[in-house]
Amino acid sequence: MPFGEMSITLDDVACLLHLPIRGIFWIPQDVTEELAVELVVDYLGVSQSQAQSHVRSCRGSYYKLEWLYDIFVHHRAASSWAYATRAYLLMLVGSTIFADKTFTLVEARYLLLFRDLDGCSGYSWGAAALVTLYRYLGDASMYSCKQLGGYPTLLQCWIHEYFPTVGKRGENWNPAGNCGLPRAMRWSYRQGVLKVDDLRPILDELTPTDVIWRPFEDHRAWRVFDEICLYRGCLKWGETVVPYLPDRCLRQFGYRQYVPSPPLDCMMVTDIDVDWISYHQSVVDVISSSSVATTPSEVVDGYLEWYYRVSHPRLVPLHRDAPREVAVPVYDAGPSNPDWAHVSTLIRRYLRQVNAEEEDPQFSDLFEALHISRSH
Repeated sequence: MPFGEMSITLDDVACLLHLPIRGIFWIPQDVTEELAVELVVDYLGVSQSQAQSHVRSCRGSYYKLEWLYDIFVHHRAASSWAYATRAYLLMLVGSTIFADKTFTLVEARYLLLFRDLDGCSGYSWGAAALVTLYRYLGDASMYSCKQLGGYPTLLQCWIHEYFPTVGKRGENWNPAGNCGLPRAMRWSYRQGVLKVDDLRPILDELTPTDVIWRPFEDHRAWRVFDEICLYRGCLKWGETVVPYLPDRCLRQFGYRQYVPSPPLDCMMVTDIDVDWISYHQSVVDVISSSSVATTPSEVVDGYLEWYYRVSHPRLVPLHRDAPREVAVPVYDAGPSNPDWAHVSTLIRRYLRQVNAEEEDPQFSDLFEALHISRSH
């Protein structure tokens, strides 16, 4: 943003989805197609032949969400409540917080989360939702990515709460009329008309006064703020590990924003579970350098100068003078002969397909051939 960093936090997840933040992280287990069959036989009450046929049709260790719904309906009618509950929960997480880009399948290994129905409440489901969304948002930042996985509703409702002037939304009830429902249920979908290119200048024109910095203060009767949301460290779910850095968005917690520490390298962190359990010291470290903000968007002197120096605060670059003309090297000029032009096109197409880099020795001959073809 042009006025500093913002992010979806654990407190946002707690208020929007009413998922528990405290709890353990999940350590995954590899699930083969054979084990995927055994799991639904043992924990969903499906016959061996039906399970084998279904897993085979999914071409991997997955289950179809529609199939899980049919299992749920069948066991509910038969009062087989344990089977019905597992089928429903797996279908629920597969279509929300763990949704992949197919939006029709769920990984079979997630059924392991619900083997012990009494114990599944011990996981940090809020962290699970946030880690998964962070991972897919990281993928979505790449130009080649065309679709977002995770739980887009979480992202969309977060935008509605913090940025009331951005996008189109319907409101089911105002916060004063809430009776304890997750805050995300306040909003209903409305089809927008703006494209990405239209939104970029709108975001660049936002000011701190366009932001509701603490939108959930009127929701505290149902979700009290938990100090663990100020934990600074790494979060993990399965094999995915992401940095969680509340010191970069302190205004969302009611504190004055200072210049934060360098970001964590989660690849170098070895005791994430221990850090999570003993979160108190990291919370002290985060808030000890700050103070309660006197205005919602307060920052320390020098913060914005630092931010503009190290980050990319604007999506649309400011107007610059037209670049001066530079002579084009002969090997960068387009080929004049049609045959050579065709050769050049074929080489460039292949190099793009394999994501080749010119510095890679194994492609040096091809890049040399490309330069030769373009010089004719």
